[in-house]
Amino acid sequence: MSVVEPRLVLTEEEALQLLSFLITAARLLLDEPADYGPLRLLLAAQYLCADTAPRSSDLVRGFMHELEKEIPDRTAERYRNPAAFAAFLDDGCVRVAHALLAYYGRE
Repeated sequence: MSVVEPRLVLTEEEALQLLSFLITAARLLLDEPADYGPLRLLLAAQYLCADTAPRSSDLVRGFMHELEKEIPDRTAERYRNPAAFAAFLDDGCVRVAHALLAYYGRE
């Protein structure tokens, strides 16, 4: 059970747009190089952040805005500096975990 009041942060249209992106990206990945997968997932995460941050709680909004702004520059590192890109993904996992812990009041 959440300690934060639940919010509806996606409209039906936004959910359909995100779903269409995910499904078509999955299809495209069958014919694309394997390393496109992380980039497509990060683009979906960026879209999700952009759509949900304005309607999120203060606790979540800052995290979403920060991540949304950071993703484009960090994905550009994929080919220039693969180790930095992997470190960004590792750090992103930790940041999401901290955001979840804070959301559920367990930080």
